[in-house]
Order: sequence, then C-alpha cells, then structure tokens
Amino acid sequence: MGNNTIKNDRVYTYADYLNWPEDERWEIINGVAYAMSPPSTEHQRIAGRLFVEFTIYLRGKPCEAFIAPFGVTFDKNTKDEKNTHAVEPDIAVICDKSKITQKGCKGAPDLIIEVLSRSTASHDVLRKRRLYEQNGVFEYWIVDSSNQIITRFYMNEQLSKYREPEYFVRDNIITPIIFPEFEIKLEDIFPNTEE
Repeated sequence: MGNNTIKNDRVYTYADYLNWPEDERWEIINGVAYAMSPPSTEHQRIAGRLFVEFTIYLRGKPCEAFIAPFGVTFDKNTKDEKNTHAVEPDIAVICDKSKITQKGCKGAPDLIIEVLSRSTASHDVLRKRRLYEQNGVFEYWIVDSSNQIITRFYMNEQLSKYREPEYFVRDNIITPIIFPEFEIKLEDIFPNTEE
C-alpha cells in the first residue's frame, strides 16, 4: 500500500470508521487508517467458497460465519471514539453471540480468514497477524490464492501468542482447530490451474 492509501495525520478511531461514507472502505490499526482496495474476482471466488463451506457446516450450531464487509473491533468495553482498531476480515467466525452487534463484531472472533491481495499482502501477513494475535483471535488463516497455500496460525496453550504456522496446499484437507470434525478439501476452494 502506498502512502496515498494511509491516513496517519491524527489518531483514527472506530467512531471515524462508522462515519466514513459507505463507498469508502478503510481499516484502522493502532489509530492509523488504511484504504482497502477493491477485491479481485479470484479473491471473491475463494472467499465465497470458504464462506459457503463454513455457512453449511455451522447451520444449526451456535457459531456463525460473516463475510466482508463486516466490521470487527476488539474491545467491547471501549467507547467508539477511544477504540483505535476497526478491521474488515474476509471471513469472521464468531461463537459468542454477545459479541455480534448491528454494526459488526465487538470482541475477538474465534476464527478470522484473510484472502491475500497483491496490494494488501504485507498488511495481512504482518500488521493484521500481530493485531489478531494481541487481541485473542484464536485461529487465523492467511489464504494465498496465487500460490494456493493456506497458512494457519492458532493460539498456544497459554492463549498468549500464536504457535508456529502450519501450511496447507491444494491437495490437502484443512480442519479448523475450533471445529475438529469439519474438513475442507482445498481442491474445492482453489481453482484448478489447468482449467
């Protein structure tokens, strides 16, 4: 992301996020606002396939999956004008219904999935991974559609930091740590490169 896509002239908050025009999409991390690029067709295709898998699996269960644009802020006890984080993950799975509001999620989702875009890759891999780890997102997947790899992070036993990442490729099956009986065939998610 170039500097023209960053607002760091002051500290931005969740209150700012809520008041931006609907045709502008921004995320705020540590009070700095980052413009969000429109997703590519491939990005939407992969995010959509994953969302459908989770939605079908979670039917009748207490957890719920949400797809972007869906705002997430982490501290449900902080007033909007003091909260310096607001993100829109591609997919968020939330099992505590008290975190779900009319505006999105207040509190850490149980699982977040980000599909990398060329313009946001370092943002998702570095800034967001740190943010999610520090705010208690138990499980975080980074989906690299170009290389057809999912990198999975999840919390250690002390729930203090992410374990070493695990990698899954197109011919693997991935099972969310939070749903050990749920299997996703990655060949159903990533397109066949020979098509």
